[in-house]
Amino acid sequence: MRRGSAAAVVAAAVIAGTMVPAMPAAAVHGAVPGDFNGDGYRDLVLPVPGASLQGAQWAGAVVVVYGSSRGVSSVSRRQTITEDSPGVPGRLDAWDRFGTTTATADLNRDGYADLVVGSPHSEAHEQVTVLWGSRDGLTKGTRLPQNLHQGDYGLDLAAAGLGAGSRTKILVGADVWTTVYKGPFAKDGSFGSSVETRTDGSVGSVALGDFNRSGSPDQVAFGALRPELSGSPIMVNHGGTATWTGPLKNGNGLIAATGDVNGDGYTDLVVGDPLEPVTPGIDGETGGRVLVYRGSKNGITHTQIPEVITQETTGVPGTGEKGDTFGAALTVADLNRDGAAEIVIGAPYEAVGTTERTGTVTVIPGRRSGALGTGGYSYHQDTTAIPSSNETGDFFGTTLSAGDLNRDGRPELIIGAAGENNGNGAVFTLPGGTSRPTGTGSRVFTLETLGMAQTDGWLGGKGLLRLLDAGDGTTN
Repeated sequence: MRRGSAAAVVAAAVIAGTMVPAMPAAAVHGAVPGDFNGDGYRDLVLPVPGASLQGAQWAGAVVVVYGSSRGVSSVSRRQTITEDSPGVPGRLDAWDRFGTTTATADLNRDGYADLVVGSPHSEAHEQVTVLWGSRDGLTKGTRLPQNLHQGDYGLDLAAAGLGAGSRTKILVGADVWTTVYKGPFAKDGSFGSSVETRTDGSVGSVALGDFNRSGSPDQVAFGALRPELSGSPIMVNHGGTATWTGPLKNGNGLIAATGDVNGDGYTDLVVGDPLEPVTPGIDGETGGRVLVYRGSKNGITHTQIPEVITQETTGVPGTGEKGDTFGAALTVADLNRDGAAEIVIGAPYEAVGTTERTGTVTVIPGRRSGALGTGGYSYHQDTTAIPSSNETGDFFGTTLSAGDLNRDGRPELIIGAAGENNGNGAVFTLPGGTSRPTGTGSRVFTLETLGMAQTDGWLGGKGLLRLLDAGDGTTN
């Protein structure tokens, strides 16, 4: 199917005489829920990097909606955090786009989840902020130092807390440098150590996962976009944790997620390669693809051959068509609680019927044995009980995450739609069901329901839309 021009992807709409933000942003992954106030319920994170505040255009904000036995809704307790909030370092500046990227983990091992927030377009020397959890929620922040400030720092973030010391990490992606910060972390902003790796021209995507069950997170990052490939080279442990001979030999992509998709106790690496192949059958698949590298006692090996999932794979709904961008968003979560995590895949440019670029989300059930794809199912805005409808340019599935927001043991699926509401964006929460998330009882968050002006934008983040081209599988 056709894709609109890059200008249309981030098209501005004039509302009340004010231009909605149209510059590209890069909240690559959906914001993962975390229990920031220690009440036993995970809290929903809603980035609004295009928020204009106190006359500062696109200064950015993060809204946290606190979970409860009733889950989250527009009337739940919520907190809006900006660089002008008490306890948050920095100042409210135009163009900072605070909240462009986020990551969640208990960094200082005090029982409260912490939130890492990126402002990669800020001109400040320090563009990554850690907001520390407490009984009162997120009330204090510190900045991560940058020893070498070049390019857009914080294009993506990953955080993982697997144990004391260096088993807890923050990984920061950028277009020039990728930096890993290792614990122990403390609320005064101190940490154990950091290692910077030069990655000129990188797309900035990063991920963390324990692929060999060592107890320490392995690092994933992507190299520069290559004209002969549909995506970027995939680099595992490329800086500071292991000796590595180069990027993975088989495969490329733009985004990664991690989780145990076959229930063997080893974390697996899932990579999205959403752009059209430069050489069909060699470097990509029509409509996009997802690559699955299995973890083992040897981790992810340099020559490993991944399992490939497309919309032509047996059991996967839909059809692979040019421009679908299948794999532009990813999350991995055990949605049916069988011990083998599901792969959730966004295709924000996919058409539904004659409605172009409205977007779909596909779930690939985890399997303890056999090929992935069997039993796949999908969602879009015309799915029963989802409170919306398919419209051109909604980009449903721009970002994805999952987490149990009401402590019923059934994870909610959280879906961003960057183009909804004339580019202001929206985030949908689908309740966990007996065997899968369901549209019944689903909720949608918009700037209006959050009490924010409609001239603000990018609720939920822009994902990889900054990298998805207008029509021929290349990038802008």
